[in-house]
Amino acid sequence: MSSLVRESNTDDGTSGAGATHGAHAAEAPVDAAPAAAGTAAGATAAAGASANGTSEILARESVVLTGSATTRDAAIDEAGRLLLARGAVDEGYIAAMHEREESVSTYMGSFLAIPHGTNAAKDHIRKSAVSVIRYPEGIDWNGKQVKFVVGVAGINNEHLHILSSIAKVFTNKEQVARLEAAGSVDEVLELFGKVNA
Repeated sequence: MSSLVRESNTDDGTSGAGATHGAHAAEAPVDAAPAAAGTAAGATAAAGASANGTSEILARESVVLTGSATTRDAAIDEAGRLLLARGAVDEGYIAAMHEREESVSTYMGSFLAIPHGTNAAKDHIRKSAVSVIRYPEGIDWNGKQVKFVVGVAGINNEHLHILSSIAKVFTNKEQVARLEAAGSVDEVLELFGKVNA
């Protein structure tokens, strides 16, 4: 089983594979990266790291059930700040998320946008991480309604696995409905944790 609620393959959060940034979910291979299944609890979730130095891609503190943003740009900032708070990126990556959005929309359908940095932003990524923010009332994203903003930062080719996993969740209408109805962060983590590679 592969999931976003998993640990990176190395101590520095990299998978050890070559660098390929900027791909979108449609380009992501289904078997992009092996993963250990599991979820975080207690101090591991709070710190985002386990005793052996690996870290979760999607941690409890990176899930927000009711985002505060009311515009596309504010939502990108909110998703980027969660990645920054995890130590996954530096400030330059948030600027690159906006740059990417200006060049090509990260709206993916199914009420989902996946803001992420440009290819040139790879030096601003310290470790792979994902942030998930739900906007129950929706946000206008260039004329499309977005209820879920998933910020993505991926080291080397881990972003391919991340994008593939997100696509699997959001192409399943039942799972999207469950995400819309989720009453707890645990429910969101469970839905992302059940994604198979």
